[in-house]
Amino acid sequence: MTPILDPRAGDIEDDQSSTTRRSLVSLAGSLLAEVSFPKIVLAWVMIVGLPGVFLGAAPLVVSVWVVKVSSRASAIAYEVIPAIVLVMLLAIGWFLGRRVFRLAESSFWSLNALAVQPVYVLSREGLRHFTERRLSSSPDDDRRAMWRSASALVAGLLICGASMWLVLLVWPLSRWTASLAEIESLRWLASTITANAIVIVTCYLAGAALVWGVADAIMAQPRDLREFSQPRAHDRQWRVAHLSDLHVVGEPYGFRLESGRSGPQGNAGFRQILARLQAIHHGAGLDIVLVTGDITDAGRSSEWAEFFDALQAFPDIAARLVMLPGNHDVNVVDRANPARLDLPTSPMKRLRQMRSISAVSAIQGERVVIVDPKTGALGETLESAIEPRRLEVSTFANEGSLRLSLLLADLWVSVFPMILPPASDDGLGVILLNSNAESHFSFSNALGMISSEQADAIDAAAKRFPRAQWVVALHHHLVEYPKAPKALSERIGTALSNGTWFVRRLQRHADHVVVMHGHRHIDWVGRCGGLLIVSAPSPIMQHAEDEGAYFYVHTLAAGADGKVRLLQPERVDVAAVSAS
Repeated sequence: MTPILDPRAGDIEDDQSSTTRRSLVSLAGSLLAEVSFPKIVLAWVMIVGLPGVFLGAAPLVVSVWVVKVSSRASAIAYEVIPAIVLVMLLAIGWFLGRRVFRLAESSFWSLNALAVQPVYVLSREGLRHFTERRLSSSPDDDRRAMWRSASALVAGLLICGASMWLVLLVWPLSRWTASLAEIESLRWLASTITANAIVIVTCYLAGAALVWGVADAIMAQPRDLREFSQPRAHDRQWRVAHLSDLHVVGEPYGFRLESGRSGPQGNAGFRQILARLQAIHHGAGLDIVLVTGDITDAGRSSEWAEFFDALQAFPDIAARLVMLPGNHDVNVVDRANPARLDLPTSPMKRLRQMRSISAVSAIQGERVVIVDPKTGALGETLESAIEPRRLEVSTFANEGSLRLSLLLADLWVSVFPMILPPASDDGLGVILLNSNAESHFSFSNALGMISSEQADAIDAAAKRFPRAQWVVALHHHLVEYPKAPKALSERIGTALSNGTWFVRRLQRHADHVVVMHGHRHIDWVGRCGGLLIVSAPSPIMQHAEDEGAYFYVHTLAAGADGKVRLLQPERVDVAAVSAS
């Protein structure tokens, strides 16, 4: 019996979030049609509106306060109040200093990722797209690097100029001092606060874009790695199978969020990859199997169950596997509807984080350690660190309460980075980072950032093992690739929001570090600022017209000079699983 519509082949409903079946304009139209406006208004008020009110009102409140303080009649009271406030701030800093700093840093980079980066990246990459298409016949890396630097600087200058023009337009409506009588007028207060907020935010946009443009322009530009190192006698060598973006689904005939019917269904491809890894390990041996995020398609329990079911048949691979979460593991709100959003108070984001911690701990909890943020020393194993919180995690998964969600926020932050220590002082270790920015909206789930706390932990690990070589693993790419894609939409805005800063932080370890990441499903190996960077293709998310699925086994080598080198990688082709 054959139905008219074969349910195994899927239909248009499976393409709702597909960026390969649908254009960005079409997806944006669906977003506008399906978005919950009460939710988006409330989220905007919480994330943008209230901070804007505080920014706009702050100068007025301060001016009134200064006037009152200068009045002799109330001088004593107003001298005591600031002292009380100062004591309160010192107490908060003493008891909650690290949490407050984490929140401030995360909020700062998330705001940049949502407000500054899209405008700046669209301008920069638009200019690069225009120039690089005209340089496509020129293989001159120096010329390409020069144009990339110039595009970044021009983009920063253009945004800075446009922002300052807007400031000049709004400035006459702003007021930075006020009397108590003026503040009592709600209409005047509302318009003035709005104008003040626009001026402050636009001035910040102008300054941030200019700083960003200059920083990108003066940084060494990424370049393709033209040739790999040759093996030398007496080198220490390690074989690392690098996979990323497996996008395990929870159904035998399930389609991926981003590809819909243009990608393979089910998890047969993942099982083939595991079988190839096992054959390679039994032949030439593998030291590490690294998965740099997007292990699941949307962080659902059924997807993690499929992952563990498939891995169960390959214990040798599981024993060498280390992995980290990607944006699909923690930030996708609804795999079928990009218009869906969670409020910042929703516990669902925390639930996806706890699923990821649980899965990662089950795989590598006894082998990786975390860094003690107080001492900077390599501390206890991941499994030991989360054991005291086991009851909280399981209770939260069953109840989903806001109270437990808030209590578990520090657990998610504290377990990163995870360090797989080298087997010897001059061996190979792995530093596993969480590069996912805070997001509660499916359409903005791909944003990334690296906290300064994680960067400090890299320094601590390198200090503990100064002769070791390191794979620094994260999900997001540090910089946009130095290649001209077919469409401008392919190069817009999912790199780390603070990638330029992070490249500079890593440069001090460039001789001993190889950076490995995924996220964009692009096969690229290159250098940036002296750093070796390896981007992994997805061995799953291949289109029907592509050359097929594959991944690489990389050989890292180090000699007497202690510098890490990349040898010619081994490409491993995986039998394509046809799209329906």
